Amino acid sequence: MKRVALGAGPAWLLLVLLLPAPVGLAPEAWRVAGLAGWMAVWWLSAVVPLEATALLPLVLLPVLRVAPLTEIAPSYADPIIFLFLGGFFLAATLERWDLHKRFALATVRAVGTKAPRVVLAFMLTSAVASMWISNTATAVMMLPIAMAVVGATDDEGRGTSTALLLGIAYAASIGGVATLIGTPPNAIFAGAARELLAEDVGFAQWMGFALPVTIPMLFGCWLLLIRLFDVRGTIPGLEGYVARERAAMGPVGGGERFVLTVFGLTALAWILRAPKTIGAIRIPGISDFLPGVTDAGIAVAAAVVLFVTPLRRQRFTVGLDWASARQVPWGILLLFGGGLALARAFEISGLTEWLGGQLVALRGVPLPVVIGATAALFVILTELTSNTATAALGMPLMVGVADGLGVSPLPLMMTAALAASMAFMLPVATPPNAIVFGSRRILPADMARAGIGLNLLAVTIITLWLWWQS
Repeated sequence: MKRVALGAGPAWLLLVLLLPAPVGLAPEAWRVAGLAGWMAVWWLSAVVPLEATALLPLVLLPVLRVAPLTEIAPSYADPIIFLFLGGFFLAATLERWDLHKRFALATVRAVGTKAPRVVLAFMLTSAVASMWISNTATAVMMLPIAMAVVGATDDEGRGTSTALLLGIAYAASIGGVATLIGTPPNAIFAGAARELLAEDVGFAQWMGFALPVTIPMLFGCWLLLIRLFDVRGTIPGLEGYVARERAAMGPVGGGERFVLTVFGLTALAWILRAPKTIGAIRIPGISDFLPGVTDAGIAVAAAVVLFVTPLRRQRFTVGLDWASARQVPWGILLLFGGGLALARAFEISGLTEWLGGQLVALRGVPLPVVIGATAALFVILTELTSNTATAALGMPLMVGVADGLGVSPLPLMMTAALAASMAFMLPVATPPNAIVFGSRRILPADMARAGIGLNLLAVTIITLWLWWQS
């Protein structure tokens, strides 16, 4: 099967080159369609590393005479890529100083031993952590703590164990939606909006838009899990475990305080960078006084501070060393670049405009129906494929669909970005799902039962929110 997929991608491009372009479609746009088909086959099948597929536009767009390298290469250095890179460095620093674990233990300690509250505490911790560090790192961090809690439950507490572990995985995906650096589809949306629509979606703007989706999804997920798996009673031994772990970590030191300060100031700067308007009142932002300041610049500046500031005298210990920075998922940045380069090719070749022209027959279809169908499509796709690849392929297509419908592309692009992170049914759908499934405490049927309900909830909430926003 892999050999078929490996050959099917380039075969599609070859077929496109041999066939005449459809009526009204420029030859350059037809060649871009061939490249997009090749990338779709390889991205959806994962027959080669996703990051390698993302390099194809850099190689083939100049060869196909769509655009010179000088016009394509900047997509791989888009500001949103540096925003995500700075976010990765911040996350690596939090992990290096174990601040994410301290936060998790403090949250669990605060809720007591009642099982429903414990599940909620783990989910809140997972969601908040995944807003700033990767969903995968969040699940890896939370799993050992959860397994200790699972070990404290008896045989009758299997429902609690299942809800707890699934809650960690699901909350990691849901929480990542809330910030631009929380999950790759968000950043791909922001980059595509700038590339295709000249719309600058800032950190605070996205957070204000996405939190009203994240919060009801998180609490809806919690209610579904505790009802579906009959979570009740208390978890004995939890307080003792948390106390032992906190004692082993020791008190918060000066280094941890400095890292927390940098993190807090960075988040605050992201939120306050752009001016805010509340009714007739305009609240100035940082950019009013420092026009050159961007979200990406703030992220990189924070990383530089962490790289150069000594926090311990012994062996010149800085906030973030290169050994920790090397663990950053650099390949994701190539994926961003490939997706943005493909979106750029759609635009400059005229393929987006042509797709819109083919869809004019859809004008008159109610916008909620289109948003709901888009959300359902991307939820299904992301169950089976990488959410990053799904979003990268989907953004330019959503612009074409919106042009055909005669509506703003932003609602459909936002729908695609949100839905691409909502995969709950299958262990292979997301890394957090796979991580908790690897504990061997989760039955596939349990994940599927809970996942179906959450997928439907996600489609409903996204559709209603985007409809109201439109």
